[in-house]
Amino acid sequence: MDDELKQKLEKYLKKAEPMFRDLAVKESGIEGKKARHFHDMAAGYYGDALHFYEKGQYINALAALEYAEGWLDAGKTIGIF
Repeated sequence: MDDELKQKLEKYLKKAEPMFRDLAVKESGIEGKKARHFHDMAAGYYGDALHFYEKGQYINALAALEYAEGWLDAGKTIGIF
């Protein structure tokens, strides 16, 4: 199971990387503050996912990646990305 999970996680992390690399905070003022918060939370969880992956903690890495993508999706839904 670990090998299968590792392979899937590698694919997910590689696919997600451009979303975090290319994400731009476009707003200023209070909306910009919200956007930066969402960006920071998403980027933080993505960093956690990479850290857990490097430590071989694949389930934790997958959970952190899902949280990161959730922050991105929420930000897109409310129009700050």
